Amino acid sequence: MNPRNGKQQITRVFDGRTHHVCLCRGFRDGLPVFGWGEAPSTLLTKGQLREARLRPNGQDPVALLVFRHVKPYARETVAELFSVELAAPKRTAAPGQMVHAMEARRTCVDCTEVQDYCVPTSTRQCWACFEIEQADRLGVAA
Repeated sequence: MNPRNGKQQITRVFDGRTHHVCLCRGFRDGLPVFGWGEAPSTLLTKGQLREARLRPNGQDPVALLVFRHVKPYARETVAELFSVELAAPKRTAAPGQMVHAMEARRTCVDCTEVQDYCVPTSTRQCWACFEIEQADRLGVAA
């Protein structure tokens, strides 16, 4: 199937509650293919679901959005479309989970002390432990 051939086909898309009859550009991997601005309003990409504070909720994609970029390389992008009807609200972390996560980001892996700042993710060390390690490396190299 070539979605750029200009031929449109009639298909049924089930969005979780109802079947929609709409025109698609064909099929790819058994899923209907829509172009930019052609998909039914009840189908959203993962990014659009995220903006609406929703999540796919374990559902499989029901269609594909295929389009080409104008610049810089005219590459083709394929995005999966999910049903809004089957989507669920985004989960929020419990207050205790957030406190624990922030404490983990402020804990040094060497001295295991909780700092007043988030330690760098590249080293996971507080500045004092990092400076000691750097001094040891320079001392060994000299």
